[in-house]
Amino acid sequence: GDRAVLVLPTFNEIENLDTFIRRVRASAPLMHILIVDDNSPDGTGALADSLATELGNMHVLHRSNERGLGSAYRTGFRHVLSASFDRVITMDADFSHDPAMIPQFLSALGNGSHIVVGSRYCVGGSIVNWPLHRKLLSKWGNAYTRRMLKIDISDCTTGYRGYTAQSLRAIETENVLGDGYVFLSTILKRASEERLQITELPIRFLERELGTSKMSWKIVGESMMLVTLFGLRRNLRKFVRPARGK
Repeated sequence: GDRAVLVLPTFNEIENLDTFIRRVRASAPLMHILIVDDNSPDGTGALADSLATELGNMHVLHRSNERGLGSAYRTGFRHVLSASFDRVITMDADFSHDPAMIPQFLSALGNGSHIVVGSRYCVGGSIVNWPLHRKLLSKWGNAYTRRMLKIDISDCTTGYRGYTAQSLRAIETENVLGDGYVFLSTILKRASEERLQITELPIRFLERELGTSKMSWKIVGESMMLVTLFGLRRNLRKFVRPARGK
């Protein structure tokens, strides 16, 4: 049968997790849930365990030695691929992504799309509660990423996505470099190299109300540096590749 799973990396989401998971379950009752918790000091992991016991069809991975979004996704994807799920959804656990849209992601994956990207920047997408500097930074970062990595997607760094298991295998997510937003962009770069069908769905991105944002200048800096290196490496290869004789 067709099995779907939500892969949800968490770190210090004690204020949001209970309500969030219940909303997810209400929106997609048959979807399994896999939480990858990075040893949150606030007790998110223990709360996740008790929700799993109560709600069923839910599993929690507790990571003690590793940190970060990219490696949490790598761990989660490895887990769900070995458990033979067909469709995989990813989201942020802080309500910036609306669980009510999950069925749209799942149906787009059922209609021939390999990857569905929730976009804040395509027609109909929006960002709520962001200060101007944050909007500009994100927009500039996205434009720069698209140019350097040659990705024709309006929003490269959003975490609200759907993947077919087949697409995750083709991308070989185990080998995708980078953490945080770099990981999300690089996945799309690999997907376009593999000629996968990518669809964008407009989303309304709502800035978190509880807890603190994980976005930092360090992450932005790392992202820009790696994107630049990837872009330069690609351009260099063009120069050093010998012309092929017909």
